[in-house]
Amino acid sequence: MERVGIGIIGCGNISGAYLKAMASFPILDVCGVADLNHALAEAKAGEFNVPAMRIDELLADPKVEIIVNLTVPKAHVAVGLQALEAGKHAYSEKPLGITFAEGKKLAEAAKAKGLRIGAAPDTFLGGGHQTARSLIDQGVIGQAVGGTATFMCPGHERWHPNPAFYYEVGGGPMLDMGPYYITDLVNLFGPVAQVAGFAVSPRKERIITSEPRNGERVAVHVATHVAGLMAFANGAVVQIGMSFDVAGHKHVPLEIYGTEGTLIVPDPNHFGGDVELLRKGGAFEKQALTAPYGDGNYRSIGVADLAHAIRSNRPHRANGDLALHVLEVMEAFHTASDSGRTVAITTQTERPMPLSQSLVDGRLGK
Repeated sequence: MERVGIGIIGCGNISGAYLKAMASFPILDVCGVADLNHALAEAKAGEFNVPAMRIDELLADPKVEIIVNLTVPKAHVAVGLQALEAGKHAYSEKPLGITFAEGKKLAEAAKAKGLRIGAAPDTFLGGGHQTARSLIDQGVIGQAVGGTATFMCPGHERWHPNPAFYYEVGGGPMLDMGPYYITDLVNLFGPVAQVAGFAVSPRKERIITSEPRNGERVAVHVATHVAGLMAFANGAVVQIGMSFDVAGHKHVPLEIYGTEGTLIVPDPNHFGGDVELLRKGGAFEKQALTAPYGDGNYRSIGVADLAHAIRSNRPHRANGDLALHVLEVMEAFHTASDSGRTVAITTQTERPMPLSQSLVDGRLGK
């Protein structure tokens, strides 16, 4: 199959993981990397032996078919629109945008131009999550009842070298970590119908304890503790908690309940991990992973799936409809908190196809 040219805009902290993982997918041909800070692009280019380019050069390169947008969240839509205007498909880091309105603008622009958009996370395509999906689809847990989704930590200023953007508009635990959990839940259950929630900000500033900005104070402009409920179209009701204000906890990341059993689903920020199943009347038992891509960090499998979809003229899984739906759900928690009411979700999305439908010899594109 003819390779698909990839251009990366944004050479920050996450770009190394993408570039390393892209080597796992023969269909991807990295044509160049670019950043507003050209020195960053040159450093990343040298590390991964790819060309460093200016942003306008990358957008004009006829070999590039997909722009992978790894900029900060508040730039995702602006860069995505640039890519579409240049005639490129656009795939961004999560979230699709920092508001539902701007995400919708990007989705509408893509449809008007006949181009594809997509967004991380693509971890739901990992072996742990596809195995859990398969067990649900087989009816092992019976009728879907609900679940819990939990990400709680003291804050990213402990480890990130430049954490201020996590506390600016477009940051916070829901927009930062919520995409992993909600996307995986849509993979497992289907779309969300209604949301209720509360969003609070216990502290007005944070102190960075990571290097090189150790000791700096950062103002907080977003809610840093969000708790809520998601009512799914299939009848399941899931409790969710996303926080940058919790010292520690004992919750697992994802627990899924059915009338006949309970599933422990791996951390949705990772591709693999343990899947545990409790059948009614029994005890939790670890399940063998029945899907590939559970043995490493494949952070770009969504891009590879998009590339294969372009060549095969089929839908891609980490698609714009899914990303826009997740963005609307995340924003709805804040709307629900501000208004004191339950919020109906207006977007629709299909559960992404199981990855098994596109595997050859057990691997995507092998």
